[in-house]
Amino acid sequence: MDLRVTADAAAAATEAADWVAHQLRGAARRRGVASLAVSGGSTPAAMFAALALHELPWEDITVFQVDERVAPDGHPERNSALLAAFPPGVSLQPMPVTAADLSAAADRYATQLPPRIDVVHLGLGDDGHTASWPPGDPVADSTDTVAISREYRGFVRMTLTPLAVNAARHRLVLAAGRDKAAPLERWLLGDETLPIARVRLSDTVAVVDSAAAARLPGMDR
Repeated sequence: MDLRVTADAAAAATEAADWVAHQLRGAARRRGVASLAVSGGSTPAAMFAALALHELPWEDITVFQVDERVAPDGHPERNSALLAAFPPGVSLQPMPVTAADLSAAADRYATQLPPRIDVVHLGLGDDGHTASWPPGDPVADSTDTVAISREYRGFVRMTLTPLAVNAARHRLVLAAGRDKAAPLERWLLGDETLPIARVRLSDTVAVVDSAAAARLPGMDR
């Protein structure tokens, strides 16, 4: 895994956007199309804004969601609002979390995914979760590529599973803030009890700010 530590959250967002843009540009050049799956959060919002400024063949890029809360359209906790940061021309594929049959909707969403997503963007929760793989939730062991989690912090969620995430050509973990320091340290020390430990390390880059990296060797505590 490639670990990159930046000065602050803004620098992490810019670094991550530059890296994602490079991967998407290369994918589009090689295959004519490119795909990106994105998570939610405040730091990703800054990354998406920076990414949108890059000159990319947006009409050849499809953006999927890594996970989404099951809530009505327009709900403030939905991640889909972040998709508005992407420029015109890009194909946006929000998760169908308002469907009456969530299991069937997850299956339909899975059919829209390419066999290998070019870049999957992930976050890191203060409890070590990523995507919508809560600690102890069997969703992380699903044999499907898109599945439904149990209720977690007030919401049932639709999520890509480790099968889809680890099949991707590249993975980006973006984390900022001191509340991420402990789970980041545990993850990098090999704590397999954390949900993020299910993420394949090869072809994965982690971009973190100095606060998130505070507990790592060689960093000021």
